[in-house]
Amino acid sequence: MCSRPPPSLAPERKMKKFNIRKVLDGLTAVSSPSSSPQLGAKENELIPETLQSEHFQLCKTVRHGFPYQPSSMAFDPVQKILAIGTQSGALRLFGRPGVECYCQHESGSAVIQLQFLINEGALVSALADDSIHMWNLRQKRPAVLHSLKFNKERITFCHLPFQSKWLYIGSERGNIHIVNVESFTLSGYTIMWNKAIELSSKAHPGPVVHISDNPMDEGKLIIGFESGIVVLWDLKSKRAESRYTYDEAIHSVAWHHEGKQFICSHSDGTLTIWNIKSPVKPIQTITPHGKQPKDGKKPEPCKPILKVEYKTTRAGEPFMIFSGGLSYDTVGRRPCLTVMHGKSTAVLEMDYPIVDFLTLCETPYPNDFQEPYAVVVLLEKDLVVIDLAQNGYPIFENPYPMMIHESPVTSCEYLADCPVDLIPALYSVGSRQKRQGYSKKEWPIGGGNWGLGTQSYPEIIITGHADGSVKFWDASAIMLQVLYKLKTAKVFEKARCKEEKPSTEIVDEDPFAIQLMSWCPESRMLCVAGVSAHVIIYRFSKQEITTEVVQLLEVRLQYELNDIESPDVGGDQTPAPPTPSTCPSPQTTGPQTHPSTSSNSSDGMRDNIPCLKVRSSPLKQSPGYQVELVVQLVWVSGEPPQQISSLAINSCYGLVVFGNSNGLAVVDYLQKTVLLNLGTVELYGSNDPYQRQLRSPRKSRQPSGGLCDINEGSATSEDHCKSPTSAKMSRKLSLPTELKPDLGKLSVCPPRGSIPLDNRDNSFSRSRSSSVTSIDKESREAITSFFFCETYTRKADGGLTPSLWVGTSLGTVLAISLNMPPAGEQRLLQPVIVSPCGTLIRLKGSVLRMAFLDSTGSLLASAFEPWYEPNAPANGEERDKVRKRRPVSVSPSTSQELNENQYAVVCSEKQAKVIALPSQTCVFKHNITETSFVLRADVVQMNAGICLACFCANGHIMTLSLPGLRPLLDVNYLPLTDMRIARTFCFSNLGQALYLTSPTEIQRITYSQEVCENLQEMLGELFTPVETPEAPNRGFFKGLFGGGAQSLDREDLFGETGAGKAARSLAQHIPGPGGIEGMKGAASGIVGDLARARIALDERGQKLGEVEERTAAMMASADSFSKHAHEMMLKCKDKKWYQF
Repeated sequence: MCSRPPPSLAPERKMKKFNIRKVLDGLTAVSSPSSSPQLGAKENELIPETLQSEHFQLCKTVRHGFPYQPSSMAFDPVQKILAIGTQSGALRLFGRPGVECYCQHESGSAVIQLQFLINEGALVSALADDSIHMWNLRQKRPAVLHSLKFNKERITFCHLPFQSKWLYIGSERGNIHIVNVESFTLSGYTIMWNKAIELSSKAHPGPVVHISDNPMDEGKLIIGFESGIVVLWDLKSKRAESRYTYDEAIHSVAWHHEGKQFICSHSDGTLTIWNIKSPVKPIQTITPHGKQPKDGKKPEPCKPILKVEYKTTRAGEPFMIFSGGLSYDTVGRRPCLTVMHGKSTAVLEMDYPIVDFLTLCETPYPNDFQEPYAVVVLLEKDLVVIDLAQNGYPIFENPYPMMIHESPVTSCEYLADCPVDLIPALYSVGSRQKRQGYSKKEWPIGGGNWGLGTQSYPEIIITGHADGSVKFWDASAIMLQVLYKLKTAKVFEKARCKEEKPSTEIVDEDPFAIQLMSWCPESRMLCVAGVSAHVIIYRFSKQEITTEVVQLLEVRLQYELNDIESPDVGGDQTPAPPTPSTCPSPQTTGPQTHPSTSSNSSDGMRDNIPCLKVRSSPLKQSPGYQVELVVQLVWVSGEPPQQISSLAINSCYGLVVFGNSNGLAVVDYLQKTVLLNLGTVELYGSNDPYQRQLRSPRKSRQPSGGLCDINEGSATSEDHCKSPTSAKMSRKLSLPTELKPDLGKLSVCPPRGSIPLDNRDNSFSRSRSSSVTSIDKESREAITSFFFCETYTRKADGGLTPSLWVGTSLGTVLAISLNMPPAGEQRLLQPVIVSPCGTLIRLKGSVLRMAFLDSTGSLLASAFEPWYEPNAPANGEERDKVRKRRPVSVSPSTSQELNENQYAVVCSEKQAKVIALPSQTCVFKHNITETSFVLRADVVQMNAGICLACFCANGHIMTLSLPGLRPLLDVNYLPLTDMRIARTFCFSNLGQALYLTSPTEIQRITYSQEVCENLQEMLGELFTPVETPEAPNRGFFKGLFGGGAQSLDREDLFGETGAGKAARSLAQHIPGPGGIEGMKGAASGIVGDLARARIALDERGQKLGEVEERTAAMMASADSFSKHAHEMMLKCKDKKWYQF
């Protein structure tokens, strides 16, 4: 094993006393913010860089997933658009599958109510900060047209009658104000609470909880007060016509469409039905879920009925639908929606608490038979739509990607421009996983139109979850659809109850949670690392198989040099380089009972036991991803294995490599053997720059009450990446036995590697950059990144050889040479020879990403093997024909003369370097950040070239040119407030990136100018021109004798002439950014001519209106001038000049 440190390190190494921090800081002397060319810069003159700063622009593209913490909902029955508001002021709009939109209120206050201007392409939102906003939905990116902020009143309820421009706003004080939604001005007409109740109650009636007009008489308004009083208000005579009093608080009110009856829901679980002509008592009182006592007494009270809807049908009985109202003795009962139809009562249990529900009806007119056909139920973490027209009330299959959070997302990968056959292959195996029993009807929310985007490349997002599941999503053309779900937990035995949980588990919750994923899209090989220090390798197959015994390898990864104790191992010994701690290959058979040495001994010491138990029964594997091999790290002398911090798979070599804070292991998944098992220090050989003296952990263990002392074979979550400040190794680390992850103390080297999965704490503090002095002066070095490639591992190399590059948390890049046997049958018989080659490069901070460029500056992808059907009945020879390795590109002759055939790009959390190979000279270096650190870095392919994209903890997104490392983009996008963002942020090709913006939503962004320019075309259209249905026919007799709907001239009542002006101090009008200019956005795309014509009319109308107003104003001022002149003349007529 040889180590070739850069020449610049030699002087520091010879010193007897040194401070490691100074050494590291000295290695990478602070350069200017721009990149600094090093020796050998001449080479770059031959590589013109095509990417310029004008190729980059940052913007959000689309948000997918369930709206986080929803608070309100509305539906436009003509446009068929659903709107959901959230507690953080977000607005999500949904049309047909694939048409969705995200907007945000600037204040960030909770949305308490939403009201569509039905079929007008507008939406009114009321917020908890007592502001109301008008959104224009006629443009692809909706914008606020007007806002009105109330100063003295708190908004509690809003109501906008169909085809009216007057919005009723109820307040906490019990008053009702009226707003003109066209001008967003307050009317002088106000209904004061004391006038509404007069002497009917001695106390204040409480806030307004409901307002609606009588379906048959627009001049009559029902006002529900929280205390239990309902007032029927006559708008014309400005007085209360009737008052209905009940001694229980009211939560909601609903009309029968004929306007003669209404129903109230109350806090004691009762429903009261009232006739408007008899205010003395309700005509019916029912407690749907209350037990009826035999002696005729009142039924016992139930939980409040939070909302009721009363919907009529022509052919049969009306529907009464309500949420809540269950009896108090149903402890542990899930939240329910109750549907009462005639004599039948259906109680529909929900998985989460109900936030709101809406009944979808055939007509937008409140005075017609409603004909309900579905109920949309908004839950805290789901959206459910129930089919009312079918027996048993089945639910519709939700076509939106709303179950991203079915189990919390713990890791994320994004692949833009993936092989074209991948999505169909994943879809074909995923379509068999669909649940049955859904409604046969079409999804009822079908508004809007898809965008006409030109983006044609396929994109895949992979999410790893806390329950061990992995989901593959089709993310092409800014849409999102689940393709396939893999459950990795099936490989392990599951504890039936808490008592059965194995004592070897190292996490309290979610032992199967996915931490890292490595995927080879061409071969479809998948490798996942879980939180319980386990790695599972999967192969893709279209055929079902039953695996009798799951193949298992157990690896003892630790720091032990002085007293090596190889575990008793079954299975073959694999040849490996003669290094001090290379263990023989662990057992390669299926799980079996461990010998007595590998169990909990009398003093409770666990040794050679994995954290999870692999299942011993046969495993039926459906088409899709099927287990090839399970690798588990085992407990060592009572110490738990460390979580895996880095992972890589290469299908061409048939190898998987993983590392943690102790070292790394290379596994041959074709031969099912461990090729290399080394502590990090041993990778350096005799040339360890930190002169660490390793001791056996057993000699210095000090038992401590309730805490287990952690030796060099393990590390706490906080010491994964502490700074090296001393050559000594501290032994003061201790941690509770359960090793519960703690985010507050987290410091992680890889972008998401060993990040604990407990997302209840979102604090983010770190102690890990190279320049920070750590309290425990220790030198733990974790493995943080890998890259398989065919390159030069030594300066003297004449040709390219397969190798594995390894990056560590102390900024070192080391190489391991791979001597591969011939392909075909020999690959399965001869061993792969693996030999460490020593240090190549050193950087400041933990190494995050490595990539290779050829002599022309093009990106060199890792070699891969094309996918083949592993369960095909063909013989070995035929299969080997398919399994050919991808050829590596030959370097051009110009570069042969220069003897620089490749460039290695290495990015750490502090800086990036480009190294010429095989000479190993640094040709470019760029210090990315001094005060922060890079969380994620990716080398990505853009249309015009390749670049290095970085996301820093201070919120900056940057791109650097390659190989020159010139800064091309630096935008302060998003301050890191949440560990979730750090764990899930990833860049992909062609300017795409994403992160989890909340536990339930994925935010996609682009850093490509081209995508930003085409985004308007790609976005769907929410508003489409639809004819409003005809109003219901009044009928001959109703027309003759009166009856039928009574209309009201609201303009006369509420306009300035009739009602005067409202007090200025009551509310403040704020014009929004999207006025007529915003409307122009609607003129592109499908709405086209109609929208243009309407906008032209609007503009003309507006101009004519302005002219009319100006004329009227001029006439008024001329009038007033002549009046004043006449008065002056009369006054002055008889006065002498000296009397003035």
